[in-house]
This record gives sequence, C-alpha cells and structure tokens, in this order.
Amino acid sequence: MKLAASILVTAIVVAGAYAAFSYYWLSPTEKFAPPRELTIEKGESFRQIARALADTGVVRSALVIRLYGQMSQTARQIKPGDYAFNGGERIPDVMRHLVRGDFIVVTVTIPEGLTVHQIAERLAETGLVCENEFEQAAREGAMVRALGLMPLGAEGYLFPATYRFSPHAKTNDVLSAMLARFYQVLTPAVEERMFEVGLDARRLVTMASIVEKEAKAPGERPLIAGVFYNRLRLKMPLQSDPTAEYALDGAKESAASAVHTASAFNTYDFTGLPPGPIANPGLKSIEAALYPTQTEFLYFVAREGGTHVFSKSFDEHRRAIAIERKPPAGKPAAIPAK
Repeated sequence: MKLAASILVTAIVVAGAYAAFSYYWLSPTEKFAPPRELTIEKGESFRQIARALADTGVVRSALVIRLYGQMSQTARQIKPGDYAFNGGERIPDVMRHLVRGDFIVVTVTIPEGLTVHQIAERLAETGLVCENEFEQAAREGAMVRALGLMPLGAEGYLFPATYRFSPHAKTNDVLSAMLARFYQVLTPAVEERMFEVGLDARRLVTMASIVEKEAKAPGERPLIAGVFYNRLRLKMPLQSDPTAEYALDGAKESAASAVHTASAFNTYDFTGLPPGPIANPGLKSIEAALYPTQTEFLYFVAREGGTHVFSKSFDEHRRAIAIERKPPAGKPAAIPAK
C-alpha cells in the first residue's frame, strides 16, 4: 500500500510539474497595450535576459525560458538591441524574436542633395535627435574636428542613404553612421582616381555637391561635371545658381536675388570652386565628379522638365535661353552666363 501511495504521489507531482511547465512554456501571455519595450545590452547573460523578460511580463517564468533556451540551443544566439513585445506570445515565439533580432528601429531616409541644416531638420522630425544639437555636432563637434573637417564641418560628408537607428541612438551615433557610410565610398580605387584628376576629398565632394544640385536628370550628371571642369580649366566663373543660394544657416533666397548677393560660396563672384560643399551628394554625383564627360560645352540652360540644353559658345547659349525662357510679351529675357 505504501509503495502504491508513493507511486501515486510521484505521478501527481510529475503531472503537476509537467502541467506547470507546459503552462509557462506553451501558453501565451495576455496582450499588451501599449507594447512593452526591453533593451538587451551586448554582453548580458541569458540569466539576466530571462529575468528582464519575466519582470516586464513578456514571459511568465524566467526559469522556464532559461530551460527552453538551453534545450533549444538558442540561448547563445540572442542579438542585443531594443525590442517591443505586443504580448499574446509563447516562449518559443519570444525566443524567435530575440534570435532573429526583430529590433525596434527608427528608419530615416536622407535623399541626395540635402544640406546639413536640412538633414538635421529631417532627423529631428523622427524624434531621434534635437535639431540644433545635431547641426552643431555636424558643424563643429569633436567628431568632425577629429576627422579634420574643420572649419566647415561635415557638410558634403553625410552620405545620403536609408538608415536604421535604435530609438535610443545618440546624436554622435547618428553622425558617426552617416560619416562612416561616406568614408566607405572612398575605396582605394576612388582615391587612386582622385589622385589622377588632382582632387582631394574636399574638392571632390564640393564639385559633386554642385553637380547634385544642378542635375535634375540623372544621366546628365557627368556632362554637367564636364562643363564645370571646362570652366575651371579656362578660369571662367562657374556661375552656378545653387552656390549663390547656399547659406550655412539654412536661410533661403531666390536664385534671382541670390546671384547678386556677396558670399564666399557664390561662384558668380570668383573663379574656382567654393570653399566647401553646398550639399551632401550621392554616389552618382561623386562618380560624375570623378569621371566627367569629355566635352566642349561651356554653358547649359534648363528646359522645362529638368533636362538642359548645352552650348559651346555664349552666342549658342543666348539662343538656347531665348527659346527655353521666353519672357512675357514686352519684357526682355535675362541672360545668365551659364
């Protein structure tokens, strides 16, 4: 009788333990509103992670998820990052998120041709950074000083791309990621080409930024670059409207008034390149600055629709302007030099 009773008690205990284990392992938690967030730091032990998951209610038992992680051999595959859990999941579901790295991310796309000021505005809209803090860091922060980008800062070096950041990213994390993407472009082959055409990094991004702002039709970038290199060679002012419109503080002026405004960047006022970039160019404009089209053109004027009419002489250019920029009746057309 005693043996039978002992067996019965053992069976009940085992059945209870199995039921409890199954409950904690296989039963989903309740749904959460709003989602519950959890940050897993690099180097955290699985014991710490399990405890944090249980404390936030993402799983019902730290012990059971630890056992599951060891049995499934996933405990060492967890990726650090920021996570959000909606609840209603079992332990295997939770572990799947952690192993795949289903992080919370803030995705932001930086188009080609934005200035530092405009990038700071766009980043601030996502809630990632304070606009003024980012702009100050990009203009004169420790990182840009260490990279030798002073006195003009990181203008031209913030690579346009789609970025994915942790919602807890700091200003320097964002700035570092954008600068790193730019320096990845400066491969040995690019540096060799820069040497061949007599460019350093600043002159390269300066020319590329002007091409970026002038070219509306992507296929015209190398030809526009070729025109500007011809004008440099002949010591002609570039007379690029975007250089006249550029302002470090992000202020806007119309092209008509800007070309008559004195500025260190206004290429109507001097020959040669401006002192630095006027925007942050993309890869295609950088390539155009490295491999311009060999051409005899010296002028271009915009057509409606974004393409340009290119000319070899000023007389040809005047005729193109007369066609493309017909003024209202009785009003003479303005004749820009470019």
